[in-house]
Amino acid sequence: MKKNEKSFLNSLGPGLLFAGAAIGVSHLVQSTKAGAEFGFGLLWALLLVHLFKYPFFQFGPRYAAATGETLLDGYQKLGKGILVAYYILNFATMFTIQAAVTIVTAGLASQLFGFTNDLVIWSSILMFTSILFLVGGKYKWLDFLMKYIIIILTISTIIAVCVALFSTKDAFDVTQILPSGSVELTFLIAFLGWMPAPLDVSIWHSIWSVEKDKTTLIKTKRKDAIFDFNVGYVGTLCLGICFVLLGALVMYKTGEKFSNQGGVFASQLINLYTENLGQFFYIFIAIAAFTTMFSTTITTLDASPRAMNKATALLRGKGKEYKYGYWFWILFLFVGTFLILKFFMGNMGTLVKIATILSFLTAPFYAILNSLLIFGKHTPKKHRPGIYLKFLSIIGILFLIAFSIWFLTSI
Repeated sequence: MKKNEKSFLNSLGPGLLFAGAAIGVSHLVQSTKAGAEFGFGLLWALLLVHLFKYPFFQFGPRYAAATGETLLDGYQKLGKGILVAYYILNFATMFTIQAAVTIVTAGLASQLFGFTNDLVIWSSILMFTSILFLVGGKYKWLDFLMKYIIIILTISTIIAVCVALFSTKDAFDVTQILPSGSVELTFLIAFLGWMPAPLDVSIWHSIWSVEKDKTTLIKTKRKDAIFDFNVGYVGTLCLGICFVLLGALVMYKTGEKFSNQGGVFASQLINLYTENLGQFFYIFIAIAAFTTMFSTTITTLDASPRAMNKATALLRGKGKEYKYGYWFWILFLFVGTFLILKFFMGNMGTLVKIATILSFLTAPFYAILNSLLIFGKHTPKKHRPGIYLKFLSIIGILFLIAFSIWFLTSI
């Protein structure tokens, strides 16, 4: 790899961790299903949600670069009650989110490596391996791994889409669809909830940004932090479109439905690629899909404990976190996720729907908080966004509130 290429990769960090956390269930599962069930009809939703969520995700690294603090530090300044509300929401959803991403990863691992079809066993192996990885390398290894995983996934996905586009003989129907009925509407809200990611991932991003500065001993400039974020965000958008296209080109109007069972779904997902690229590419595609979901498993296993440890320290009234608090929350998350997978495996589809819908319904909460923080007195004036981003954030908040009200009054 050339020196300037290495320099470019080294300049990236939290933005690709954001992409690694985002490109998971929302892309491999939700986007592919959107294409399979609605064809190109939900591209409008994909584009709009990326546009209107953009400011609130960007405010995470912007605030960290401006203040050297995480969004959680900012939330405390806005009021302790806000921090308590976040604490409760995160605690209520982190186990289900971890279970959702881990079970898909386990299904892919079962398809790729064999060994056993027991997804609970595979989930335990994957989470334990992730913990060892985080213990050994902490942020540094996580940052290094993500760069190459995203490159592999991007290349393999673009190739698959290009081949699918050239192989199809059907005329493209790009008519956009507004879902109706409780089932379709529930899917739309779930799709929007985790696309490209839940808004509380902006908090994770701010934590990773602060952690990067601690690791590298270099204070990241606002311009560099936003560039890093933009690279990751545009990547999530492009890959989201790719997965919608794959679902539409290969499965739309075929009568085939994606299974809710992890192992079966993993097999169907890999076949989306191999049907277009040929059996020769099976291993390559399977590894790419697996490493993508494995990266999501690792990033969520890292981020939620960091957030809970930080929030706990702030609620205790002490800036310093417990020495082993991070590891306590990782083990706690591991045990809670294992229990969900062990005893509620049959209800995983329902649990994931609840988690994704809750993510969307709480999006206005995080959007308003991030806006109050970035445009308020706690952010130095020179680091506050301009008029265009302020206008977009206002429109974004109205969009999220309007869709939430529409959903609640339509189900």
